[in-house]
Amino acid sequence: MSLLALAVALTPAGSRAKDAVSIAAAANLVFVIEDLNAAFRGEEPDTRLTVATGASGNLVAQITHGAPFDVFLSADTDYPQSLIAAGVAGAATFKIFAIGRLVLWTTRPVLLPDVPDADPATRIAALVRSVAVRKLAVAHIDTAPYGRAAKQTLVGLGLWETALPKLVVGESISQTAQFVETGNADAGFVALSLVLSPKLKDRGAWLEVPASWHEPLAHGAVLTSRGANNPAAARYLAFLGSERAREIFQRYGYDVPSAR
Repeated sequence: MSLLALAVALTPAGSRAKDAVSIAAAANLVFVIEDLNAAFRGEEPDTRLTVATGASGNLVAQITHGAPFDVFLSADTDYPQSLIAAGVAGAATFKIFAIGRLVLWTTRPVLLPDVPDADPATRIAALVRSVAVRKLAVAHIDTAPYGRAAKQTLVGLGLWETALPKLVVGESISQTAQFVETGNADAGFVALSLVLSPKLKDRGAWLEVPASWHEPLAHGAVLTSRGANNPAAARYLAFLGSERAREIFQRYGYDVPSAR
């Protein structure tokens, strides 16, 4: 029996209709979480799910100040660990549920031509240095893990000083993608999960940034102190490791930890 099925089985049927789970999710999950929650509701149609998305650092600040979330899904592992250290989340509930991937995306393919045999560094440098690129979008480097990864990439390629005057900064990675989508930025570093979403799929051109160029985008989940007393939240956390959830994550371009 799966962990999800076991958790469901051990919860009295009469209590499930009253169950509710409040989820704080990193902005890169804005599309994938819709499919995840639809699949979870297939298992528990009477459990009410509510979701707030935003930059991981901003969500941590809200939780630390008492925001009523049961589950925190971060775009890194440091933020969940900071909640654990602050005593507002349970260490035993921490798990890595996915690994994100960073891409450089533009809705103007001419800015990112597919040059045969050109390595990613050459293609990224050409775009960043192009006079046609006046605005380059990144997520906030202090609160959004994908923003930190973008800066690490640019610094590592020796492009940070060139990029700096062009940068437009999104509060979250979803806002960063919106800048590119609407033409308010010529290109941007965004999450692969966003450009693979039904809304943005086949829009423009994108290039994956090698994972070795930035810190791993391992996504950590944890139950808050409030969620630790919510059996439905524990079942939701278990569901994230289910085969169904893993399939959904992979469809949106995430890598997933090995099944245990």
